[in-house]
Amino acid sequence: MKFAVIVFPGSNCDRDMYHAVKDVLKTEADLVWYEGSNLENYDGILLPGGFSYGDYLRCGAVASTSDIMKQIKVHAAKGKPVLGVCNGFQILTEAGLLPGALLRNEKLSFMCHQEPLVVENNETIFTAAYDKGEVVHFPIAHGEGNYFCDEETLKELKANNQIVFTYQNNPNGSVEDIAGIMNKQGNVLGMMPHPERAVEQLLGSDDGLRLFQSMIQNWRDMYAANA
Repeated sequence: MKFAVIVFPGSNCDRDMYHAVKDVLKTEADLVWYEGSNLENYDGILLPGGFSYGDYLRCGAVASTSDIMKQIKVHAAKGKPVLGVCNGFQILTEAGLLPGALLRNEKLSFMCHQEPLVVENNETIFTAAYDKGEVVHFPIAHGEGNYFCDEETLKELKANNQIVFTYQNNPNGSVEDIAGIMNKQGNVLGMMPHPERAVEQLLGSDDGLRLFQSMIQNWRDMYAANA
């Protein structure tokens, strides 16, 4: 499997994401600058955290209008996996690939610490290696991670089992403790916590490994089925 780690002006978690898939998981990956790049030959797209375009207007708003997002939408429409973490999640909501929005944290402060999450849905290409209801530990690092959606959207998320991760302690005020959601098709996941920063016990947790391993195993299964 070959990953594209998208780099925008202001991205600062791109090297973490690249290290997780390239160095720890030993799979193919490239850092892909947002201008003038072709995503046709990549199997998975990773949108890392950071402050794309300095978070002007709204977090992720400017990046969501970039030309590379047109390619990512085509990639997603083909059923290929797209993972957006932190600012990447914000970009996915701004681009309309995921519903809802990320608001300022409830206490209006930047948060950076390890956070326990609950795996709500393990029947996805991102979470197949986890158990349903399992508590995992990923770091958070955000000032605008308060997930919000209206009642109708929330009902739809629940009905379609699109809520993938919830916070055990809800540090930022997100509606229904939501930490990560996916699209209806199940191939686009956005989450505020950082699985790429939880791939080595040296960093306090390697619970994030299984998210990337789930993606890789799903790709292998699809490849074998089509061989």
